[in-house]
Formats: sequence, structure tokens, C-alpha cells
Amino acid sequence: MSPVSLTIENDIAIITIDHPPINATSHVVRLGIWEAIDQINRDDAIRAAILTCAGSTFIAGADVTEFGKPPLDPILPDLILKLEQSTKPLIAAIHGNALGGGLEVALGCHYRIATATAKLGLPEVNLGLIPGAGGTVRLPRLIAVENAIAMITGGKPVNAATAHDFGLIDEIADGDLRIAAIALAERIKNAPCPTALIDRAPVNAPDADGWDALIAGIGKKARGQDAPVIAAQTIRAAVTGDAKAALGLERENFVRLRDSDQSKALRHIFFAERSVAKLPELAGVDPRPLHEIGVIGGGIMGAGIATAALLAGYAVVMIERDDDACQRGITNVRHHLGGSLKRGIITQSRHDQLLGDLVSSTDYAALANCDLVIEAVFEDMDVKHDVFAKLSAHCKPDAVLASNTSYLDIDAIATACTHPELVIGLHFFSPAHVMKLLEVVHTRLASPASLATALAFARRLGKIAVPCGVCDGFIGNRIMSAYRKHCEYMLEDGSLPSDIDRAMTNFGFPMGLFAMQDMAGLEISWATRKRLAPTRDPNERYVALGDYLCEMGRFGRKNGLGWYRYDEHGKAFPDPVVDELVIAESAKKGIKRRPFSETEIIETILSAMQAEGEKILAEGIAHSPDAIDVVMVNGYGFPRHKGGPMHLKKTA
Repeated sequence: MSPVSLTIENDIAIITIDHPPINATSHVVRLGIWEAIDQINRDDAIRAAILTCAGSTFIAGADVTEFGKPPLDPILPDLILKLEQSTKPLIAAIHGNALGGGLEVALGCHYRIATATAKLGLPEVNLGLIPGAGGTVRLPRLIAVENAIAMITGGKPVNAATAHDFGLIDEIADGDLRIAAIALAERIKNAPCPTALIDRAPVNAPDADGWDALIAGIGKKARGQDAPVIAAQTIRAAVTGDAKAALGLERENFVRLRDSDQSKALRHIFFAERSVAKLPELAGVDPRPLHEIGVIGGGIMGAGIATAALLAGYAVVMIERDDDACQRGITNVRHHLGGSLKRGIITQSRHDQLLGDLVSSTDYAALANCDLVIEAVFEDMDVKHDVFAKLSAHCKPDAVLASNTSYLDIDAIATACTHPELVIGLHFFSPAHVMKLLEVVHTRLASPASLATALAFARRLGKIAVPCGVCDGFIGNRIMSAYRKHCEYMLEDGSLPSDIDRAMTNFGFPMGLFAMQDMAGLEISWATRKRLAPTRDPNERYVALGDYLCEMGRFGRKNGLGWYRYDEHGKAFPDPVVDELVIAESAKKGIKRRPFSETEIIETILSAMQAEGEKILAEGIAHSPDAIDVVMVNGYGFPRHKGGPMHLKKTA
């Protein structure tokens, strides 16, 4: 049975796609629409048609499972040309998401109407692609070229209000979408079909200098990813040349990118993010219901976690050590929510409601009704044990207790609790209300229900949850520690911090290791090194440069001095004091310094990541190589278009 149906209401035809979960433009859908258009064009009694979708969304993209397979007619570009050439006016009625091929289908229709909550976009660059069915040609002939470039090269959908302001949709439905679409059809059914987008002139095209500046800016922002730059160049060709010829160029570039290593890497990480938290051992295990969340600590991390929980619809109880700390915690949360209000993520009424859902107290008894409690206090085992002893005494017996520790042994924390099977790790990344990654640490004694509850909580928060086992640093920090050592070895052997950071940013990292350490604060890793010092192998090579910086009071960006020096605007500059310190340390150890090429630097970093990743897999800390890639891409800036260190090793 075809997923596409055709019904007639008076003289209005309604084409409905029912192809869950996202009504993708699979072959059966394309064929069904093609046949429906043929039927509509043959029937003189039909005056207009509406294309709509069942379920929760309009067409939300192409069927990526068809990538790499021989194309089956009708292919999407031909279908859209057929829509555009229809003798009856066509209306795309959009709800949910109109993304990728879905928006291209809507562009092939003569009119577009959407619900107020709809989102529209061409996100193909996120998979290393460009639109392949006319998006680069039609969109800049419907909306301003600059807006079309931003949508296509940035890959971010726009909401209905923005789409209406751009001219991308003709109306926002007031009430029921079907009724509003039929009303629009009644108004336009006797009018001639509007000129097809393919035959229109571009809207507000820039001049040659404007094009050059736009493409240069996109290239800089892309940090080595090909698709955004090729997208901009393809749009330029479409706008400055013949539209029909541009369709051919677009398809050629789409196919070339589809077969590229970058697109394969981006598709790898896309699917890995969606599968990594699906553990076979949790099949059939129901998570515990969560209504009220406790957070211990209202500092940067605790306030971020509290904000994330509030935005996800939970009531939150925040515990701090005294009244002043409670007030600072509430101020921190208020600041985060104010940012969400300013960016339009929440309304003023929602903002006020969320603040009303936050309670702060110095008394652990206030946690009595919490279903999940997350500690986010100082990284000290004695402090953690004290907190969890209080939680065991005051929380209800079935409350799940979580630690946000970055390094400490959660198994040791759990075994000291009354119900160790309810203790897990939730390692958030700062800022916790923004960063998508969440390492969900399953302790040795954690029950399946506790783990399922933690993963369900992560999904509710909109996080990318990666389950992992207990070890020092879990997945991400353990790998970072491994490659940091090798970067420090390279400092003593001949490189400078700026050399290594430059190689990393040229590879595609948003910032280098030493700049990242400065941003996080050098005292954090210093405390870890001091904690591990008693058990450090005396025969292991140890680089003390980071310790020297902290002893000199250089803690990073926060006080203007770290591996770099920072001006009053926070801009980093290499510091001769640090360079001299590095060179002097080499001399002190009798190391003859030598230059390192960028290629050698990157190969050293990748080898360290991959070797540690193999150890993590062998120990069962990570469930799969994909888990390592997801962590490094989403938490540590590994360039997404490279797919992650383990993907690179597999495809080398």
C-alpha cells in the first residue's frame, strides 16, 4: 500500500504522505506524489491541491538509507520540477519540520503555509552535503540571497515567524492547519499559477565584492569543512548564471560531496549519536518516573545543571552550604534563564514560572521528595563522601543519586552509600545547560533501572548521552589526559604551545589544547596531577611545566596569564615568559630541541587518542568505538567532519 493518498474535497485535492517516522522522501513517497500530481492534472474538476503529511511532521528529510544505492525514478529533482510545472496551484501545508528534501519539495509548490511551531531548513551541510534537489537555485529566488546563503551554509532551521518575515512561507496558520490550507486554496484556486521559482530572478543579489566577502567569511567559519564553501559557491553560480544549468551543477556538487570522506564522517557521527545510548541489556527496562530533581551546589556547574533541569520541565531543589551561597546559586540560575529569555528560547511568563520551580536551601531535608539528586561540589573524595552520606540519610529510599565528578572513583562513592545500586555518574560538560554531551557512568553495582533512569533523564534534557564505565576520567578526560601528555612531551622536545595549538586549529579543532586549558583554568588539571602524584610511576616521563605555571599564579584566562597572556579584551598572545620557561626546561633535562611539523604534531595527537581509545574499549569502559567518537566530537572539539579519532583509524 502506498504511503501517499489522494482525497478530494469539493474541487480541492489533498495529497497526504503517511510514512513515519519523518515522512522521508523515500522512493515509494516520490512515486506516490508523482502519480497523485498526474491524477490531479488530468482531472478538470480539481482547481487546486494541498500537499500535507500525517503524523508529527512534514517531510523532514531524505531517506539517507538510499545513499550509495542506484537511484530509482522518479528522483527528487525531477519530482520537484513536476510539482513546479503543475497546471493546478499547489500548496505545501507544513507542520513540525520541513527539512532538506522536505523544504525543497515545499519550494516546488506554488504556495506555502505553516503552523506557528513549524521549523524550515536546509541542514545538508551538517552531513557534509549541499541541497541536491534545487534548494541552492530556488531558495535565493524566493527570499533574499543573503538569507538563503545563511540558511544553506549554516544548516540551522528557522522558525515560522522568521520564515514568514523572509518570505519563505506565505501564511502562518491561525488554528487548524488543514482548515487554514483549504481556506488558502479557496482564495487562490481561480488565479493563474504563480511563476515557478526556477523562472524568477534572484532576490537582492550581492555584487562581486559582496560575494567574495561572503564566501571568504564562510570559509573561515567552516574550519576545513568543504560543504559550506561549496554550497556558497553553488549558490553564487545559481544566482549569477542560468538557473536550469545551475540545477545540473548543484546535482554534480551534491554527488561529489556525498561520496567524500567528510560526508561519510559526518554521517557516521550523525548515526552514532542516535545509537550510542541504545544498550541491549536495557531492553524492556522501564526508567523510574522523575518529577523533582535535587542539585547539590550552586556554582558554575551546579547552576548549569539546575537550569537544564528547569528548562526540561522539572522542579529543582538546590542545596548550598550557607544562605549567601544559596543566593549566589539562585543568581547564577537567574542569569542562565535570562540568557534563554534574551535569545527567545523562553517567554517572560515561562521564565518567571521556571524561577518559581526553583527552591534553594541549606537543609538536606529539603530533598525528601526528589526522585534524582545530582551532586556538583568540589572534586575532593572526602567532600563527596560527606555529601553522599547526607543524601543517604535524607533522600527517599528509591531516589537515584548521581555524581557529576570528572575523574573520581564513583564505585568507591557508591559502596559507601546505603543503596549503592541507585548510585550512578552524570558527567556534564560546562556550561551544563548548553553543552549537549553527557557521560552516563554506570557503576559496578548500579541497577539496570538506575541506568535506564539516567539515560531517560538525559534524553529529557536534550543531551547526547554516552554510557561508560568507571575509570579515572571516564572516556573523554582519560583520552584528553593521554594526548595532553604527548603534547607536553612535544613541548620539551622542541615545540611551543602556539605551535601545537596552531596545528590543532588548522586540523579543525575550535581551539588548541593549551588555549582550552587556559579557558578551563589550569588549577583544575593541577589538582588532578597532585591527587595522582602518590601513585605515579616514578619511571614515567613527567612534564612539570603546567605545575610551574600554577606555582607562578598563572591560572589561565581568568587572571589573564596561563600558557598565554591575555589583553583586557581576552585576546590571547604567545608569552615570551612561557616560551623561555619551556626552552629552559628542555635544557635542564638535557633534551636537544627539534622542530615539529604540523603533520607530525597532529599524527602524534591522533595516535595518542587512538591508543588510549583502544585501551578503553579493551577494558569495557566504552561500549563501542562510536561512543569514543561521539564523546570526542561533542565534548572536546574534535572536528565533526573528521568523524572522531576511532573513525579516522578505521578509515585510514
